[in-house]
Amino acid sequence: MRVLGLDIGSRSVDAVWLADGAVVDAVVADSGYDPQAVAREFVQRGMHDVLVATGYGRRAAREAFDCEAVTEIKAYATGAHALYPHAVSVLDIGGQDTKVIALGDGGGVVDFEMNDKCAAGTGKFLEVMARALGYTLEEMAEIALVAGKGIAISSMCTVFAESEVTGLVHRGEDRAAISRGLHESIAKRTHSSLKRLRAAGPLVFAGGVAKNAAMVELISCGFDGQVIVPEDAQTVGAFGAALTAFEQAGG
Repeated sequence: MRVLGLDIGSRSVDAVWLADGAVVDAVVADSGYDPQAVAREFVQRGMHDVLVATGYGRRAAREAFDCEAVTEIKAYATGAHALYPHAVSVLDIGGQDTKVIALGDGGGVVDFEMNDKCAAGTGKFLEVMARALGYTLEEMAEIALVAGKGIAISSMCTVFAESEVTGLVHRGEDRAAISRGLHESIAKRTHSSLKRLRAAGPLVFAGGVAKNAAMVELISCGFDGQVIVPEDAQTVGAFGAALTAFEQAGG
């Protein structure tokens, strides 16, 4: 039995194919201006018998591809539990939202908190700040990682924070310290969400921002428990959708 899990997000479309329950391929592509067209390219490969979609575009995918859809919360919980059965929490910082999920026995969702009303503390926030500093995302993460001390950023609103960062640059403040401060502000916001949900370790840190070494370090330092970053952190949701498809197909 071959299945396909699609995570159609705001910044990327992630795909994972399983054959008899084992991963045979995984792809991450930029969403671009038409994420459904990107998803259609994966679907048209014809490497699946069953398809399940998740992410922002799951409802449109359900109509376009006549498939089942699951919430991102369910998909990330399923994917994280399959990878790390001992994990009790999941953190996903994606392109435009942040999710904290508490897991119960068997990887079921006990509780969750999701910020999807604005881009504060997400991958989009980091993209905007990197441009304001004249860095790529990778460069900003690297310099934040080695900076000794960060400059406090007072606003987490993307628009106001960009203006604040631009003002700091114009005043001649060290860009490395600004980069560190931006990462620290996201970590502080994330730790607050983890505490509100009483998230414990082991915690699986998934999503695109989990590839940012500075964020991993800051989240880990302020969390009372083990933080695990999957090798393919960005495809955890698509993997969970694929596992759901495999289960629905009787696998």
